[in-house]
Amino acid sequence: MDKKQRQGFRFGLFLVTIGIVYGDIGTSPMYVMKSILEGNGGIGQVDQSFIIGSLSLVIWTITLLTTIKYVLIAMKADNHGEGGIFSLYSLVKDCGKWLIFPAMLGGAALLADGVLTPAVTVTTAVEGLRSIELMDRFLGAGQWKVVIITLVIISALFSVQHAGTSKIGKAFGPVMLLWFLFLGITGLSNIVSLPVVLKAFNPLYAVQVLLSPNNKLGFMILGSVFLATTGAEALYSDMGHVGEWNIYYSWPFVKLCLILNYLGQGAWIIQNQANGALLSVEDLNPFFLMLPEVLRPFAVILGAAAAVIASQALITGSYTLVSEAILLDLLPHLEIRYPSDTKGQLYIGAVNAVLWIGCSLVVLYFRSGARMEAAYGLAITVTMLMTTLLISVYLRKIRNRKLLSFVVLLVFGLIEAVFFISSMGKFMHGGYVTVILTLLLLFLMTIWYRGTQLERKYSTELKLRDYIPSLVALHNDESIPLLANNLVYLDRASDPELMDRDILYSILDKDTKRAQAYWFVSVNVLNDPYTMNYELNTYGTDCVFRIRLNLGFKRSQRINRYLRQIVQDLQARGELPDQEKKYSIYGKSTVGTFKFCFINKSVSTKTELSDLDEFILNAKYSIRRIAGSKVKWYGLDTSSLITESVPLVLSSGKPHQRIQRAGEETEQ
Repeated sequence: MDKKQRQGFRFGLFLVTIGIVYGDIGTSPMYVMKSILEGNGGIGQVDQSFIIGSLSLVIWTITLLTTIKYVLIAMKADNHGEGGIFSLYSLVKDCGKWLIFPAMLGGAALLADGVLTPAVTVTTAVEGLRSIELMDRFLGAGQWKVVIITLVIISALFSVQHAGTSKIGKAFGPVMLLWFLFLGITGLSNIVSLPVVLKAFNPLYAVQVLLSPNNKLGFMILGSVFLATTGAEALYSDMGHVGEWNIYYSWPFVKLCLILNYLGQGAWIIQNQANGALLSVEDLNPFFLMLPEVLRPFAVILGAAAAVIASQALITGSYTLVSEAILLDLLPHLEIRYPSDTKGQLYIGAVNAVLWIGCSLVVLYFRSGARMEAAYGLAITVTMLMTTLLISVYLRKIRNRKLLSFVVLLVFGLIEAVFFISSMGKFMHGGYVTVILTLLLLFLMTIWYRGTQLERKYSTELKLRDYIPSLVALHNDESIPLLANNLVYLDRASDPELMDRDILYSILDKDTKRAQAYWFVSVNVLNDPYTMNYELNTYGTDCVFRIRLNLGFKRSQRINRYLRQIVQDLQARGELPDQEKKYSIYGKSTVGTFKFCFINKSVSTKTELSDLDEFILNAKYSIRRIAGSKVKWYGLDTSSLITESVPLVLSSGKPHQRIQRAGEETEQ
């Protein structure tokens, strides 16, 4: 969607947006006030001024970080309609090499949060069953039944991801619309009985509670308050799935419902401070308890559904982040599918599997929502800080808005730094899990990024035209056995006049390979879903062909099919001689055999590499093997393949010392 072209309101797109984008921030009311109460000793230890001040903190945190920073500022920094920290980095990467580090750190933290979000939201929703007496008896004193139910729900969610976010959004949209209406109405019904909570709109109460002696946590209370805005970064990342204007239309409705519910919970807490029966309630959750008992079963079921959808926002955002990281050479190439006709809606099976396993392990490790909340939110403060840094660079360098850039960096950087420090108070209570996940992902990205830099440093590209005579001569040299009618190499085609030295080395030096036709093929994925054409360079020969396949993102990338058709097209135009194939179950054919040659880089010498660089390259190649091969990506599983290993560094450029025959005198 062109960001400069305003789109009219469409209820169907509004529903899809509600279903995809707001799940994470939309489930925050289930645990924010619960966490604030627990941090200050429970419902019996708080008073009216504390509750109003806490509500004010929540309202202004949502307003400043979500509405102003992300909806009004960050979403203007989109890359062809895509949002997220990697998309933002791609806009500013030419403004300084150092910017790659905040981009990698922020991206790693957000992906770590994608592992935690499904675990904490679904577990918290399932624990809401304890607010129903019958279900509380069923669950018993332990947590194992809660864990089992949570794992079943999470498994069901990840198992349907291959259907695509458009179909999921259409299914989830009505549920989330009902959820937000439920939040707003139930919150409003409690506000009516105690309208004094409306004072929370005054930001002075937020400042007062931070300095109040009644606030036992001081500034550390912000670690709980921050949970109210954890879905803001996912909102930015999911922009490419739904479009900018659909978020503009839907956010005011979502924000209103959220604030009404928080105010309603505050009103209920103030009215029940003196209720002795509540003092003994373990894990007291005002979200469920403020409801009439007859509504609680409905709230638990709806809350569980909303928690599943909350996970969806982070999952779809993770797909987008990973796809952008791949394009930036921060992660290995993975197979990407596009279930719908919109390129922004994608599915990455490997990411889905990793998130699924990670979420399940987190549930098994923590077992309770209260313990998970300690780990939750810390990673997202890191991502928000890094996003603020990149936005300030974008505003200053790209948009030339120096004053706004300074204000954004100062105001939001300060706010988020305070949130980060307060969230670090949770480190020993579970936050270390977030830190470990973030560091693991950061290590993976650093290895891949640095490894790519080293490959470029030591790799050499040659002018292909200089070697055309050698290739033609080899093609005509009948003294060398014919390896295949068509020998195919995949290349990156950054410049049509250049060729990776390793490909030419493979043909001319390493087991000299004679073929009737040499094909150098690259694949260019287009934004249009169904485009399918190719560009051809013959270099004035009938045996050397460079092909650039331009394929829409919905088109299959099975290059063997396209090559067979291209061979037939060239033969029909007289640009390629017939390749007689006498023996086949399909009869005689003018299209001969194909062999696809894949070259794997390897580190076989230390002459030019430090121990650290050698470790990085070996680590990168190990990661590439785990990620999967191009054979599968391009549908060549059943084709005739040649796989070769080529040393990354062929020569150090230094003269080698001559070895002497035994008994010879060394020349002086």
